[in-house]
Amino acid sequence: MRTWMLVAAAGIAAAAAAASPPARRYCLTWGASEQEAAEPLPGDDLLAGAAVQSTRAIAIGAEPWAVWPWLVQMGSGRGGAYTYDWIENLLGLDMHSADKILPEFQKLAVGDVLPLGPEDPRMRVEICDENRSLVFRSTDGAWVWSFVLRPKDGGTRLISRNRISPPDGRFYYDLVMAQGSLIMERKMLKGIRRRAEKLQAAGRSALPRPVVSS
Repeated sequence: MRTWMLVAAAGIAAAAAAASPPARRYCLTWGASEQEAAEPLPGDDLLAGAAVQSTRAIAIGAEPWAVWPWLVQMGSGRGGAYTYDWIENLLGLDMHSADKILPEFQKLAVGDVLPLGPEDPRMRVEICDENRSLVFRSTDGAWVWSFVLRPKDGGTRLISRNRISPPDGRFYYDLVMAQGSLIMERKMLKGIRRRAEKLQAAGRSALPRPVVSS
C-alpha cells in the first residue's frame, strides 16, 4: 500500500509539474519567439474561441520554395507527417513519411478534404497561398492547423500554429496532450527542415512537375 501511495504521489507531482506555467509555455511555444507566439496568423479567425493555442517554429536553411512541397503532400496515405510513423500507425493513421517529393500530391487547393486516418474528422484546406501559408480546419470545426513560411536570412522561418477546442477541456490537454503534441511536432518540424535543406542543395531542377489529372 505504501509503495502504491508513493507511485501515485509521484504521478500527481509529475502531472502538476507538466501543467505548471513554465512547462506549459515551453510545450506550447517551442522554437517560437515571443512575437511569433503572440501575433495573429492566417487562420486564427477560423476558430476564434479556441481554448488552446500552440505556436511552434523552426529556422530552415532553405528558401520557402524548398519547404512548401513537403507541406503540400502531408497527410494520411500521402506523404506522411515526417514524425514518428510507428506511433501514428499504432493509432491506425496510415502515415508513411516520404523522403522525396511526390508529384501526385503536389496539386492542393482550397476546399480539398484530406483524411487524418480511417475515421473522421478530416482536414479541409481553408487557405493555400503558395510558399506563404497553408491552413487546415477539421471538419468538426474543433481544430485549425496553420503553417506560415517567412523568408529570413536566405532561409525560412516555418511557424506551425494549432488552435484547438478540445472536447475534454483545456486542463486535460495541458495534463496529457501538450507534451505528446510537442514531441511529435518537434520531430515533424525537424523532419521538414532536413528534407527542405536537402532539396535546396539539389536546386529547383529537382522539383518534379505535379501530376495533372485528365
